[in-house]
Amino acid sequence: MASQIARLLTSGLMACLFLSGAAVADNLVAPPGAPLWMHLGAGALLYAHIGGGAIGLLAGSVAIFAPKGRPLHRAAGTVFFAAMLITYAIGAGVAPFLETGQRPNLVAGIMALYLLVTGWLTMRQRGAVTAGPVQYAGLVFALGLVALGAVFMYMGSRSLTGTVDGSPPQAFLLFMVAGTFAAAGDLHVILRRTLTGAARTARHLWRMCFSMFIASGSLFFGQPQVFPKWFHDTTLPVWLGFAPVLAMIVFLVIVRIPRKRRARAAAIA
Repeated sequence: MASQIARLLTSGLMACLFLSGAAVADNLVAPPGAPLWMHLGAGALLYAHIGGGAIGLLAGSVAIFAPKGRPLHRAAGTVFFAAMLITYAIGAGVAPFLETGQRPNLVAGIMALYLLVTGWLTMRQRGAVTAGPVQYAGLVFALGLVALGAVFMYMGSRSLTGTVDGSPPQAFLLFMVAGTFAAAGDLHVILRRTLTGAARTARHLWRMCFSMFIASGSLFFGQPQVFPKWFHDTTLPVWLGFAPVLAMIVFLVIVRIPRKRRARAAAIA
């Protein structure tokens, strides 16, 4: 099983490297005449970012469809976490230093990192999530993201172009909404002191799925040039981009159904 997953991820990685290389090469390259080490470093960051994203999306898809809590789901989730951690860290880390405006990507990268790490830690705590430094820091961090989104919305509304680095103010509303939900979730844990059962699972699901949505949306909505025209003449980009959100909604409904009712429904089916 592990070898099959490895072959699948490797094949997908090679395909995404081929498709995405030209799309982002102009965003993370060393200037002409720069030392060799700078070109090598920029290239390494570029392909680590692309490769991590490709592997992460593939592993995340496996984790979504795999039986929850089983070895395949846990293995795919681990690969998703490691791959997207690299991708998001590079994206958020280099965004402020690129020549083209990257403030929307900076906010997206930080938000995705926050959701990824807190969603992962939710299931790493065996049995229950207990209030502690992680939740207090997460609350402050989430509120900071909401405030940052509000600042960029205001800047866009006052800008002569009506945008912030090419993105309309409404683009930051998504991050404000997600940040508000995340802050409310951290505050919920702090007030309850512990989080168990369906509530713990729901916290893990929505954070991991929304983190994956930031990546899928970035690819299918933000990089149209890497796909053929026939692809964009269909509804596939919309479905694939929003797939993590749809999966999140479905599983959030499922985990809230009492276990006995789910067992009876499975027996009838």
